[in-house]
Amino acid sequence: MQIACPHCHTQNRIDDERIADNPTCGACHKPVFAGAPVAVTAEQFAVLNKQLKHPLVVDCWATWCGPCQAFAPAFASAAEHFAGKATFVKVDTDQEQALANSLRIRSIPTLLVFERGQEQVRQSGAMSSGQFKAWLSDFF
Repeated sequence: MQIACPHCHTQNRIDDERIADNPTCGACHKPVFAGAPVAVTAEQFAVLNKQLKHPLVVDCWATWCGPCQAFAPAFASAAEHFAGKATFVKVDTDQEQALANSLRIRSIPTLLVFERGQEQVRQSGAMSSGQFKAWLSDFF
C-alpha cells in the first residue's frame, strides 16, 4: 500500500504483511501508524482493518463539516496520547462514499473503533478532547 506519513507527508510503500510490524517513514523515520491520524482510502482501510492486531480508531468526516473540523484537534490529540496502543485513521466520506456506505455512516462526525476487523463501538457527534479520551480509555 502507498500511504503518506502523517508527520512529514512523504509517500511510503508498505507491504500489507508488514502493517502490524509498526513500519517507519523512510524520510523522517517516525512510525507511520502512531502519534498522528492517517488519512486513508477504502483500500487502505480494508488492509489496516484486516492486518492490525491492536484497535483501529476511525473518524468519518468531511471538509465542509464544521463539527468535524472542530473535532479534528481532539482526534489528533488522542492519536498522540494513545500512540502504540491504537491506530487512528480519518475517512473523508465525500472522497470515500462507498466505504462510508459500507460502514453505514449516516451523520458526521462518526467515530468507530474496530478490533481485529470487527466494529466494537460507534459514536456520532463531536466530543471534547477529554471526553473523547475518556470514551476511548474503555478500550485500551
